[in-house]
Amino acid sequence: MTTIDPLLTVEQAAHRLGTGVRFIRRLVQERRIRYVKLGKPVRIPESAIAAYIEERTVPTLRDERSRYGKAA
Repeated sequence: MTTIDPLLTVEQAAHRLGTGVRFIRRLVQERRIRYVKLGKPVRIPESAIAAYIEERTVPTLRDERSRYGKAA
């Protein structure tokens, strides 16, 4: 059984990211986020919002250091 990825309106996506609608429309126009075109309306999969956040999350210095192991 496949799980259906909910599709968000531009307004809902903007709300999830805490931004304005213009920002989401620019992401879509520049193809910086995945989207679904349903005729004229555009919908953004919820997983695309999660991926966008994950790709742009900056790790803390502690996370960066732990990646390289302990210093001698």
